[in-house]
Amino acid sequence: MSREDVTVNAADIARLADVGRAAVSNWRKRFEDFPQPVGGTASSPAFSLADIEAWLRRHGRYVEVAPIERLWQRLRASTDDIRLGDAVAYAGTLLLSLREDPDGWRELDDDSLLKRLPEAAPDGVAVDAGLVRAIAEVGEAEGPAAAFRGICDRYVELHSRRLLATPRPVAELMARLGGTAGATVLDPACGIGTLLLAAGASRALGQELNESAARLAGICLRFADVAGTVTAGDSLRADAFPGELADVVVCNPPFNERGWGYEELTSDPRWEYGLPPRGESELAWVQHCLSHVKPGGLVVVMMPGTAAARRPGRRIRGNLLRAGALRAVITLSPGAAPASSGAPDLWVLRRPVPGDSPPSDVLMVGAGDDLVLADKAWQAFTEGAELPAGSGSVRIIDLLDEEVDLTTGHRVVSPEQQESAGYAAVRERAEALLRGLGAGLPRLVAGGRGELPMTTLGELARAGVVAIMQGPLKMPDEGDLPALTAKDLLLGRAPSGRTADVAGQVRIEAGDVVAPLIAGSGPVPRVMTESGAVLGAQLLLIRADPERLDPHFLAGCLRAAGGTSTRLGSSMRFDPRRAQLPRLAVEEQRRYGEAFRGLLEFEDAMRAAREMSESLVAAGFDGLFDGTLRLE
Repeated sequence: MSREDVTVNAADIARLADVGRAAVSNWRKRFEDFPQPVGGTASSPAFSLADIEAWLRRHGRYVEVAPIERLWQRLRASTDDIRLGDAVAYAGTLLLSLREDPDGWRELDDDSLLKRLPEAAPDGVAVDAGLVRAIAEVGEAEGPAAAFRGICDRYVELHSRRLLATPRPVAELMARLGGTAGATVLDPACGIGTLLLAAGASRALGQELNESAARLAGICLRFADVAGTVTAGDSLRADAFPGELADVVVCNPPFNERGWGYEELTSDPRWEYGLPPRGESELAWVQHCLSHVKPGGLVVVMMPGTAAARRPGRRIRGNLLRAGALRAVITLSPGAAPASSGAPDLWVLRRPVPGDSPPSDVLMVGAGDDLVLADKAWQAFTEGAELPAGSGSVRIIDLLDEEVDLTTGHRVVSPEQQESAGYAAVRERAEALLRGLGAGLPRLVAGGRGELPMTTLGELARAGVVAIMQGPLKMPDEGDLPALTAKDLLLGRAPSGRTADVAGQVRIEAGDVVAPLIAGSGPVPRVMTESGAVLGAQLLLIRADPERLDPHFLAGCLRAAGGTSTRLGSSMRFDPRRAQLPRLAVEEQRRYGEAFRGLLEFEDAMRAAREMSESLVAAGFDGLFDGTLRLE
């Protein structure tokens, strides 16, 4: 395949030119000489990379395309998206071969080069001598391992919804909690091997349903010089490691799977703590993991937050507690699990040692974004030391009620809450909040104006009234630049995240509207009041011309567009371009915007009142019970 055959889409062009996708869309409309599509579809056209580079040069926007980027585009052009994982895995195999024999390809002609390939190209992947030489050249320049890492990163970014790779900081936390360094580690839902690579294991065992992902995981382990085996297959239905007991098991299983094998696995011996209900696939994974760890060994598994309290699973949760198998529940921030936009939990379990007395307590941590807190709390808990603020040791007997609710928010308070959790202080704040509750609510009466003419956000974007932007899928985890997170948006607070200033980030300006990428996930659209922070993951930014579209009116319409899924408790990916808005004059928009703002402020106040009521009641009961409070 020649360089001229390589194609790119709008997202690729935006990355190459270091601009947002909205800019590429505007270029297509404004410039008559912008290259015409050479393939793809109407909604996702493909352009010749050579034509795009020439156009960018003519308009003074050219950024030199890195060799790894050019190689990635050639790989994408060698097959379709369904087989792209096979193409990436094949490139990994060639790079491994190059690492073992770095000079063997140089002097060969094309025919001899193709004959020396370590294996035949996968079906549906067009491999020629030009592509092989491109892979070898990038591998030589970047190093085989770095080249494969770069290709893999782009593949994961492209298929982030399907591959669901665990964020690296969370993967490293799970490895530390399990004490995986130098151990034999098993991951029965390993994806492309993120957790196994973070483990620092002496021997890694993995199983993955997706064959391409399993192959990629195996190649990643070979590049990391980790001994082990990765097998493709369904871990629950066809366990690849029967009888194998690892030192540690780490797992981020698929969430909410209905077809996990309930019917055929009813009498499976792994269900030591009870038959998992049909809708509780995560509890099947928990018991599968426990069956594969040595007595006394640890299991660290990612769980959806809802698994801590769903009624069908309470019997299994109770049995895990009674046996002393569940040792900790650590709640992370929303979006920490790639399979869900909610706040997931990490369950730390220990397979009981026969003859040992079960423990009497379990650790609960409200870590949120503070992964260091999770580390400190687990270490203090295992050493019997004083627990840090934001964590607590809860008696197992107190959890064994009708619900067996393991939700950490019901048992521990955050460090911020703990600082001001005194009964008198909470009561004073509650009374002040209640006095002002509802003061800003709009006065609405029956008898509206009937059905209004509507437009869509997509039409407004094409008219130049708004620009729609999304932040990068991956952001550095360290830095001094403030970043707005999904939890910040939910709570209406200042940006709490931190990141480094790198290309591709979206800077927030006062008046921008930020909305969640997943409708019904908790956060609601809000108008930003300050500039300077960058947009975090799972968020969209919509920048409107305030003379033509009122931001508060826009935020209220977006909230209404996502209202159905929010009321029904479901989540769906939000397509902002399809959101409808009434056609109103800007003066009328501002009146509506003020009403929307009042409703949102009331909702925030009610949320604060609910949280405060829990703190107030808990402080009152605890104080009366332990004698620190008395009746006047």
